[in-house]
Amino acid sequence: MIITNKDNLQKINNWNDENIFIMTDFDRTITASDSEVSWGILPNSNIVPDEYTQDREIIHNFYRPIEIDETIDSETKNKYMIEWWTKHLKLLIKYKISKSMVDNVDLTAMHFRDGVKEFLEDMYKRNIPIVIMSAGIGNFIKQFLINNNADYDNIYIVSNFLSFENGVISGFSKDIIHSLNKNEKLIPDKIKNKLINRPNKFIFGDTTADSKMTNDNEHSLKIGFLEEKIDENLKAYESVFDVVCIGPTSFSDLGDKIEILRRKS
Repeated sequence: MIITNKDNLQKINNWNDENIFIMTDFDRTITASDSEVSWGILPNSNIVPDEYTQDREIIHNFYRPIEIDETIDSETKNKYMIEWWTKHLKLLIKYKISKSMVDNVDLTAMHFRDGVKEFLEDMYKRNIPIVIMSAGIGNFIKQFLINNNADYDNIYIVSNFLSFENGVISGFSKDIIHSLNKNEKLIPDKIKNKLINRPNKFIFGDTTADSKMTNDNEHSLKIGFLEEKIDENLKAYESVFDVVCIGPTSFSDLGDKIEILRRKS
């Protein structure tokens, strides 16, 4: 774990349970790096057409290296990410993936990063709001939390929720959220009302783009999880995160370094 600027940690000395909230990515942040991602649940199940799985694999293998390549400028990468999310949604529609498939798919390939389940419970007991800002599929994120007895009422999910017509996927309920356009501006007003008088925020993410979930650097502490292409990407992570967690870092490890994140219950 690297503290990129120890002075940045000083700003949280006056933070407390009443004036903070958490804004976090989901896949490979709340979940472990070897967990299935929410976009991978359907294509890696045995309930969807093989043709869908094959077509999805082609576009994933093309776009995923672009997503994690920190040498590509944000404008170019943003264009590719819009293409990726749009093409995958079109595949879901083309192959008539049903609501029944979405509702009944096996989620056991998804699992928490070490210490996260306890962290979520602790935040709930301390009444600290958590906003999950995810470019994944909200339906699976919500069900995963339910399945793991972690769907607390202080957790708010801002993500891509699938919508249905005549029992099959027809699109998303709102505009596409991809890995480069996640930002607190997307938080609905009804959730923002829960954050009133909480100006300070912890940001958790596993890509440098996650650091842009807020533009308010004065009132945020940004924590990045770096587990892919570590040598190539370390400098990029150090330039945008206050804390860089290298390798499979647990949330308990974070609590050891940052007292306010330490479990209190």
